[in-house]
Amino acid sequence: MSNAVEVRSLSKSYASVKALDDISFDVSDGELFGLVGPDGAGKTTLFRILTTLLVPDKGTATVLGLDVVKDLWAIRSRVGYMPGGFALYPDLSVAENLDFFAAVFGTTVEQGYELIAPIYNQIEPFRDRRADALSGGMKQKLALSCALVHRPDILLLDEPTTGVDAVSRREFWDQLGNLKASGLTIVVSTPYMDEALRCDRVALIHGGKILEIDPPGSIGKRYELPLIAVRGGNRFDVLHSLREFEHAHAVYLFGDELHYTDRRANAAAETVANEVREYLTRRGHKNVETRPIVAGIEDSFMELMGSAPAPTATAA
Repeated sequence: MSNAVEVRSLSKSYASVKALDDISFDVSDGELFGLVGPDGAGKTTLFRILTTLLVPDKGTATVLGLDVVKDLWAIRSRVGYMPGGFALYPDLSVAENLDFFAAVFGTTVEQGYELIAPIYNQIEPFRDRRADALSGGMKQKLALSCALVHRPDILLLDEPTTGVDAVSRREFWDQLGNLKASGLTIVVSTPYMDEALRCDRVALIHGGKILEIDPPGSIGKRYELPLIAVRGGNRFDVLHSLREFEHAHAVYLFGDELHYTDRRANAAAETVANEVREYLTRRGHKNVETRPIVAGIEDSFMELMGSAPAPTATAA
């Protein structure tokens, strides 16, 4: 299988901040590839390099076999890009925005309509409404339609669902699944772990470095320490108590429960769960429940972030 994206030893700095630090990865043709990480991880800088809006300090990157520095004009005509935040023209209507972006790429809405129809049909009844008067979910659909109207060979989406309601997020990812099924290569960044599960592979990125690349279902399987879910009592008091337990490796809040990792790699998870419950009872915490669990992508990401070296800085 050929690669739609190839990145080799890529680095980019802003003054004293190293936004990307010697990263390398590939994206296969037809793959839905996710970049998962918090704000400041380097995702947006990477997207701007791949879309030829920034020049890297070191390393190389190719998109569709074209170099992002030498072949920028050829790349731009073949890439669909949806930047973070709403980047369309707020004073133009839905239809005017779509017509404008089609014209920029030397095509028409009619020529690209077949590809965008499943998405655009949902907002077409509001074609005369100004873009800034749309809801968050409708803005998202318009931005995706504008990114697809010229029928690109690859789609690059930088945190497309940030600030969008849960229903619109789910609908958006259903649409990405349909686009992938049509053969389109998609690279998407997200801070949401539930969205990462819908990718073929994900790269966990933090501090400008890639910590891991794997199918999302495989990342948690590499978790080597006993992991226990703890529920009940005052969560913050329980958290502080757990962090003082002699065998504690890490303790984090996950929704309405805590995830406790024990430092004893060879200890049986069921035994650890019983020990933790007895310890918390001795500390005065009542109605506490503990149970062994299988690590998910969030647990693995937290563990990798904790073991990763601190982000590096260049000389100011």
